Amino acid sequence: MQKDLIINASPTNVDIALLEDGKLVELHKQKTNTHFSVGDIFLGVIKKTMPGLNAAFVDIGHRKDAFLHYTDLGPQLKSLNKFVVESRNGKRNTHLLDSFVQEKDIIKSGKIDQVLSKKDLVLVQVLKEPISTKGPRLTCEITIPGRFVVLTPFFNSVSVSKKVSNPEERKRLQTLVESIKPKNFGIIIRTAAEGKKVADLHEEISGLMDRWKEMHKSLITAKIPSKLISELDKSSSILRDILSESFSKVIVNDEEIYNTLKIFLNSIAPKHTKLLSLYTGSKPIYENFGVARQIKSSFGKTSTMQSGAYLVIEHTEAMHVIDVNSGPKMQRKDQENAALTVNMESATEIARQLRLRDLGGLILIDFIDMKKQDNKLELYRFMKEAMEIDRAQHTILPLSKFGLMQITRQRTRPEVNIDTSEVCSSCLGTGKINSTVLITDDIERDLDYIMTSRPKSKITLHVHPFVYAYLKSGIKNQQWKWYFKFNRWIKLKSEADFALNKYIFYDKHEDEIRLD
Repeated sequence: MQKDLIINASPTNVDIALLEDGKLVELHKQKTNTHFSVGDIFLGVIKKTMPGLNAAFVDIGHRKDAFLHYTDLGPQLKSLNKFVVESRNGKRNTHLLDSFVQEKDIIKSGKIDQVLSKKDLVLVQVLKEPISTKGPRLTCEITIPGRFVVLTPFFNSVSVSKKVSNPEERKRLQTLVESIKPKNFGIIIRTAAEGKKVADLHEEISGLMDRWKEMHKSLITAKIPSKLISELDKSSSILRDILSESFSKVIVNDEEIYNTLKIFLNSIAPKHTKLLSLYTGSKPIYENFGVARQIKSSFGKTSTMQSGAYLVIEHTEAMHVIDVNSGPKMQRKDQENAALTVNMESATEIARQLRLRDLGGLILIDFIDMKKQDNKLELYRFMKEAMEIDRAQHTILPLSKFGLMQITRQRTRPEVNIDTSEVCSSCLGTGKINSTVLITDDIERDLDYIMTSRPKSKITLHVHPFVYAYLKSGIKNQQWKWYFKFNRWIKLKSEADFALNKYIFYDKHEDEIRLD
């Protein structure tokens, strides 16, 4: 699978489009003035505990207090709090945990007010961006991610990604990492580490330890609340998480981001630096690579597929509902096989739409009804395969007896919702336009004015194709009538993208003649 990353930077936003085999599958937006993002580590203060919710609200400097649930505290909360207090009091001058005495784990079924109180300092990491009226969601299970491994302080264990399926490779990686990991630090080995040498893993672990050291240094003197270390910018973090041999190009239209990514790629994967290029074309980058067109066609209430079948995507407060429709091209002779074909095509498009829009929570899909149980199982297997490349955690249930499929999907950022509708250029959103039978009168009135103000100017009139055809129809057409009236030939030109009642006059230099 060929992957392209197209990065469009503007003064206020950085838009990142991920294309797989030329098809848009992910769209990320990052404001350049944002104060935080998922993965940032903060020193916060408890504003209040809510025993009824078994959660606390934390001030991290955001306009809305962040939400910290008991289940996101992590079993090593007491050890983490001890580390914070000792660092702030000057009793701990090192970021290393070699001599650190771990505290007893908190119980899974405990209550928030048993472990945290108002005005307590907490070291937290942003788990989810603010969504709707909710503030950020936090966790106390601190992780520092790299390309091959993830560093987890206070978790003295090594685990391997489930996607590394070879038992021998899993054992090799675990043995290697256990021999080089720092004491009282845990390591999660990512899929990208498969086949890597010990030197590569050791180099990355050292780099992650440097970030933990940087965090500890900031912790000692930081004001409350404040950010201690930032996650990578969106462009770099996406590259870190999904960069693979299948990448063909990374194109960016901003020199500063280009230089940042070049340095980042040199540090994590020098051989991939050649994939990066700076776009300097005259056309907007999204238009040049067909992203703008795909955005227009992929968002909105309906999404049409190649066969003519289409999805209707509706959003409610509790869930997202997707209805699969066969369209007019479905073969009616063998309805069962035709339904299976359309459903499988729809499954691929649904998997793409979930990633593209980042739909989270409960998703309910109404596929076209099928009678055979084998076909239902085949569709279920196909949907699971289509969703395998989705990095968000998800669960898929088989088709119910009503023919509905349920999917739950994790969401860490607000849903991507782009309004692709445009204001009508004819009515300007009012729903009404001036009477079309009067358009020739309007043109002629403006011609009178131009002839008076520019008696020797050569004029070209640009109009909608329908109006163009009307003005030139017949032997005694309107164009000839104007010639006899004004004693000058008015050249006509058809413009397919004009509204029906739009017309513009141009002079011999092709400059617009403004009438206002």
